[in-house]
Amino acid sequence: MKKLNIYFTAGVPNLNDTGKVAQLIQDSGADMMEIGIPYSDPVADGSVIQDAHILALKNGMTIAKLFEQLLEIKDSVTIPKVLMGYINPVLQFGFENFCKKCQEVGVSGLIIPDLPAFEFEKQYGEILKKYNINFSFLVTPETSEERIKYLDSLSSGFLYAVSSSSTTGNANATLKNDDYLSRLASLNLKNPVYVGFGIKNKQDFDSVTEKLQGGIIGTAFVKILLENKNWESEASNFVKSVIA
Repeated sequence: MKKLNIYFTAGVPNLNDTGKVAQLIQDSGADMMEIGIPYSDPVADGSVIQDAHILALKNGMTIAKLFEQLLEIKDSVTIPKVLMGYINPVLQFGFENFCKKCQEVGVSGLIIPDLPAFEFEKQYGEILKKYNINFSFLVTPETSEERIKYLDSLSSGFLYAVSSSSTTGNANATLKNDDYLSRLASLNLKNPVYVGFGIKNKQDFDSVTEKLQGGIIGTAFVKILLENKNWESEASNFVKSVIA
């Protein structure tokens, strides 16, 4: 069954909207959500999500505040919640303390694009296991078959397939990589593969999930939060339109 994963940045459009957005994503029928931890230098993200990070930081969002907000929705938002962020703020918070808090507030997984696999194996993987937190590595069209299998072996929950070697929000990125998606589908990987970067509507979602198990939509959803005063109805209708 194909899975829809919706990304949004915590603390957007307003500081205390995180729980409201999470509830909306669940109520609109998505299968899981990725919650972005705002960071001053989000190198993997395009301009829309960069703007969301800037706004969230301006609003006063911190990791400690995010954990408070997630604790408030722990019992009401029960679909999987994955945190996506960069390693520096997590290390400043304390990696083990971060994982412990994730477990306490009901976070099921992490995506940290700039955490190297060898560091994960050497130091962090055991801590994640201790607190029962999944970890998803990213692969791209340029990743070799051998390395895809290696990163899949380290991952749990799902493997994140970046649709192209670009930033988030890259227009039509998924539509140019049919061979790449077919190659991933043929590898008999242990984890389901979710495709992200460039998926912006039902057509894109259906296209990637013909071959793989899930799609991740971020920029198109975050754009609604940033640009619409009536974002609640717009965002809900958008999620529903993708899975209709």
